[in-house]
Amino acid sequence: MTPFPYVLADSSTRIAIIGAGRVGSTLAQQVTQKNLADVVLLDIVPELPSAIALDLTQAKGLEGHHRHIIGTNNYEDTANSDIVVITAGVPRKPGMSRDELLNINAKIVLQAARSAIAHSPKAILIVVTNPLDVMTYLAWKATKLPSERVLGMAGVLDSARFQTFISMELGVAPDNISTMVLGGHGDSMVPLTSYCTVGGVPITELLDSDTIARLIERTRNGGAEVVKLMKTGSAYFAPASSTCLMVDAILSNQSRLLTACTYLQGEYGLEDIFMGVPCRLGRNGVEQVVSLAVTDAEQQALFNSAQLIREQLEQVFQMGLDL
Repeated sequence: MTPFPYVLADSSTRIAIIGAGRVGSTLAQQVTQKNLADVVLLDIVPELPSAIALDLTQAKGLEGHHRHIIGTNNYEDTANSDIVVITAGVPRKPGMSRDELLNINAKIVLQAARSAIAHSPKAILIVVTNPLDVMTYLAWKATKLPSERVLGMAGVLDSARFQTFISMELGVAPDNISTMVLGGHGDSMVPLTSYCTVGGVPITELLDSDTIARLIERTRNGGAEVVKLMKTGSAYFAPASSTCLMVDAILSNQSRLLTACTYLQGEYGLEDIFMGVPCRLGRNGVEQVVSLAVTDAEQQALFNSAQLIREQLEQVFQMGLDL
């Protein structure tokens, strides 16, 4: 029996990962180990991506896959990729918020998105760089791709963190817990507690309101907690796994319901903004934005989250970048 539950991607399937840091290199490892696609790993640091690619290649026989892994400093080598993932950017340091990364990472993402899509015009673009929601909007503007082919990784990670903390609180296996976290990737994220269940039972039936509020707060600070403990970097295992799940859903054409940062055109009362909402992911990217019934408080929280994203976008527009 095959260990892969979905139809494997064609041997010619290729993913370009822009940024060979911890998230990018871990993602390259996961994509190849799962036999999802060949990988081109690009970074501006001379020889770094080639070293990582060689290291990963030397593990092929041990891992039992036959995927090609290329490391490069040249965007031409990423040509004809099916998916482009942008992880490039400056990571957070202790005490630094995602917002403080805005000015630095905006220029990096704009250049990376334009350069990669110039060589892979039919690719689906996934942005991982923070501040995530703003970076995804900028990548869309820079590339002029159809909005369904541009998305950001955030909701999968935020939902996984909430899932983890609920699991730790209740002593229940994480895969028995389903969570749904919408909104911006940061302090304004909006966990929908009515859609968070343990074996089908709403968490509101298992945990009191104070405990739920504490777990939500820890989820909102999930990335900062890792940064504080690590001291010299930020989270990368869970972000890479979250991105790999999205890549798998797209390449395997699963039409899988996941929370992703996507373009809204009236859904949840919001327009012309990229923000985390549930959507179906398949071979063409975002197949459908799913509109859930939310409470008045949750709707207001989504509006508040969107307002913070718009304020960040205004900061970018004032930078005078070529969009």
